Amino acid sequence: MPFRRRDPIKRLNTGLLAVAFVLSLFAGRLVQLQTIESASYTERAKRQRLHTIDLPAVRGEITDAQGNPLAMTVEARAVFADPLMIEPEDRQKVVSKVAPILGLDPAHVMKVISTPGSRFEYLAHGVRPDRARLITAEKLPGIGTLPEYRREYPNDDLAAGVIGFVNAEGEGGAGLEFSMNKQLAGRPGWQRVEISPEGQHIPMGEDQKRPPVPGRGLRLTLLRDLQYKAQEAIEKRVEETGARNGSVIVMDPRNGQLLALASAPGYDPNEYARAPQKNWDSPIVREAFEPGSTNKVITAAAVLEKGGVTPDTVFTVPDHIRRYDRVFRDSHPHPTQRLTFAGVLATSSNVGTILASERVSAQTLYQFLRAFGFGEKTGVGLPGETPGQLKPPSQWSGTDRYPISFGQTVSVNALQMASVYATIANGGVRVAPNLILGSTGEDGSFTPAPPPERRQVISAETARQLRDMLEGVTSKEGTAPKARIKGYRVAGKTGTAEIVNPACGCYRGGGYTASFAGFAPADDPQLVVLVVLQNPRRGSHYGGDAAAPVFKDVMSFALQTRKIPPTGSKAPTVKIYARG
Repeated sequence: MPFRRRDPIKRLNTGLLAVAFVLSLFAGRLVQLQTIESASYTERAKRQRLHTIDLPAVRGEITDAQGNPLAMTVEARAVFADPLMIEPEDRQKVVSKVAPILGLDPAHVMKVISTPGSRFEYLAHGVRPDRARLITAEKLPGIGTLPEYRREYPNDDLAAGVIGFVNAEGEGGAGLEFSMNKQLAGRPGWQRVEISPEGQHIPMGEDQKRPPVPGRGLRLTLLRDLQYKAQEAIEKRVEETGARNGSVIVMDPRNGQLLALASAPGYDPNEYARAPQKNWDSPIVREAFEPGSTNKVITAAAVLEKGGVTPDTVFTVPDHIRRYDRVFRDSHPHPTQRLTFAGVLATSSNVGTILASERVSAQTLYQFLRAFGFGEKTGVGLPGETPGQLKPPSQWSGTDRYPISFGQTVSVNALQMASVYATIANGGVRVAPNLILGSTGEDGSFTPAPPPERRQVISAETARQLRDMLEGVTSKEGTAPKARIKGYRVAGKTGTAEIVNPACGCYRGGGYTASFAGFAPADDPQLVVLVVLQNPRRGSHYGGDAAAPVFKDVMSFALQTRKIPPTGSKAPTVKIYARG
């Protein structure tokens, strides 16, 4: 059959109709995109281009009283990734270059740079500029850096328990960095910018910004050189004695300023993650302990003011005494002695202290303990402070008042105990311990801290009597001749307290707390030093042997550096034994 070609006009019309139909679909979709749904797609595109960048605030510095930096903020870099710009086949190369330089887990880096649909992910903060330059030198796709800041501690472990550290998230993790974080950190800002698909900032795109507000710095009462000496001395003594830890406090009793707060073992806040967490906070405020004989000065103050006792009042003192069903003993066996009350304090007799304490009521003894600051926090501003333990007399057992009189069955932190001796040294006026002189602004302006609270705890005459009696402790007949400093009059008190063994809830096998608290010059006190050693296991565990030499070392240095001369006055004759 002959072949017949169809009408070309019909074929053309059919083709044109099909093309017109397809074009109408495109046109309809175009109208939908550009008119009906244009706002939605515009917003989605904008969200893809728009990124928020954190603008960190400059953290305030922490300095000592003379402006020497203890914690400072230095320039650093943040390293970020744009996962959309990193091709899947390039990811392993990026990981192998970035992870070793930043010291990151390769699996973590791979996870971050593989984040689906993301244009911005942080890889690391606080990177040193030299390391950041190694990253940028590799010219890796999708990897960049941003300016920020990092915290450095130029004196390594100096005063670490006080200063603390800033953690990887940029927040204070311990010490003043933690408790004063809000003031130090300031307020971070942010900036919203539009980024092109090639990772470039679009100059005419949206650009919103909230500037950061710098933090305010802290100026402390600490003195760097004195802090270094105290820390060196206690670290050496902790090592020599095998103690669990040790602390030294240097305080100006006239204004309550803390000139040194040293503890061992310590840590380097630049490498805080390498230290045990128990070392992060200062044992000076964190650890409660039974003070032992250093507490006898409070009992002495109570009986001098309310018990009709004078320094020359005579007590007949055996080496042990029974009260109800308990027997209390002195630290060493001895024949019955006739001691003055000054002698009771100088020889640190537990039995003599009990006999004197019976001149006042349990309520009076409790009120004096509270007045000296027992049972409440000092408010110095360091985190983790314990108020210690002091129960009211209504909760005391029949025999509690006797060990409380010589510093057992009651607990304090080291700063509370230092404050007791500062009160006696300051004529009976307790000035609240304080660590912060004030705050500093970015422009260097200084705002002083509010003045510390002051209150009269005992009379000036009682304080004078106690100062004279405490000089007897450092005499040849006292318990702490090792605390004497040539040319200076020194007053103080030893402490040797048993530690409760948690295994049995008793003192057996718990070890000892050895301490010494004192001040100089005794007749014009300008410095107080307290030394505490927890459970010394090598050598003597008595405060006069373990702690008093550290007192002498630190106090001698402090007197010299503060340019405090001897008064040149003659020490009073402290009558210890009653004659006849």
